[in-house]
Amino acid sequence: MASEKSSSSLVLLDPHASDEPFPPVEMAWDEPNGLLAFGGDLSPTRLINAYKSGIFPWFNPDEPIYWWCPDPRAVLFPERIKISRSLRKSIRKNLNSGYSIRFDTDFSSVVKACAAPRALSGGTWITNEMHDAYQRLFEQGIAHSVEIWNNKEELVGGLYGVASGGVFSGESMFSRERDVSKIAFVALAWHIKHWGYSVIDCQIANSHLSSMGAIDIPRKQYLQILKTSRAFEQPHWDFVEDIDLSRWDPTESL
Repeated sequence: MASEKSSSSLVLLDPHASDEPFPPVEMAWDEPNGLLAFGGDLSPTRLINAYKSGIFPWFNPDEPIYWWCPDPRAVLFPERIKISRSLRKSIRKNLNSGYSIRFDTDFSSVVKACAAPRALSGGTWITNEMHDAYQRLFEQGIAHSVEIWNNKEELVGGLYGVASGGVFSGESMFSRERDVSKIAFVALAWHIKHWGYSVIDCQIANSHLSSMGAIDIPRKQYLQILKTSRAFEQPHWDFVEDIDLSRWDPTESL
């Protein structure tokens, strides 16, 4: 694991001191991008402090807990989300066929679905330990799920993440049917804008998120948004039923 910075800059966290401060994010490695610390635990106290500092955990099952704060940071400003014509048709088709969008009704199942092996990957970074950690955050009203249910009352898509101040950090999404994770993402963006959150933190860019409008911004800018954005106390999210997402123009005021 090569880096332009000395390996001595990678801080070992004490698993018995959940409230210890994280090192300054400027100490994060350049390669791999954003690696800041390892060790510690996944207690609610540690995780809440991490997200407030722009830091998140990401590690494989056979590794210690690694903590990251990459530069640049992938984000999506809700007013800049891209909703293609085909996606709008898909939203109309699914919702007119008895599909429904729900928040926070089965958080555990969403995380487990996100942890399931993907077509191009046989493994997952969402271990049982990670599931239990985010379930505890959900029970505290800090983590949330966006869910797509089909007309047979089956969970077919969704995402989950963590609210911190005026930022929602998306952790993972899944899709068992075409476009349903995208529909969940559009629903998230509408509500984030409606409620007054500043941005959706996508952490690290990928082609799927970029196609929907996610962009890279400097870490410094992201941390400023995190520091200055309005804080919310919403222990439970409720989906606004009377919106037509297929006709939503993100650039217009709600």
